Amino acid sequence: MATIDIKPTLQFSILCDDIRREDNGKFMFLGLFETIGGLRFPLKHPKLYIADRWCKGVGDFTEKIRVIQEETGATLIQSKENSFELKSIDHYHTSINRFDGIVFPDAGKYFVEILLNGDLVIAYPIILTVLKN
Repeated sequence: MATIDIKPTLQFSILCDDIRREDNGKFMFLGLFETIGGLRFPLKHPKLYIADRWCKGVGDFTEKIRVIQEETGATLIQSKENSFELKSIDHYHTSINRFDGIVFPDAGKYFVEILLNGDLVIAYPIILTVLKN
């Protein structure tokens, strides 16, 4: 008898400076943010993390993360397609992606896009601003 896949729910997507895992297994998300400031553009951001938690699903899935510039629609970065399995409705999967040396060409709005099996699940903004000296 074939099993029926149940599409999971994205419990959270967190954009932050660093992620650590304590000895007890708990994640620590450090430096949550939605804005990046720089004196001049293009701006090279040293690193950022995006953590996603999937739950309430059953089956085999793929996740991909992209950062898109709103004005041009250009993809700045994207993760490789990451596969994961949820064996029962009570299981969950946490993916952690680190992106190093992202170059933001201009100030403005960018979007983090989270895709499941190629379909957009959520898009949320990162605002890049020019800092005054």
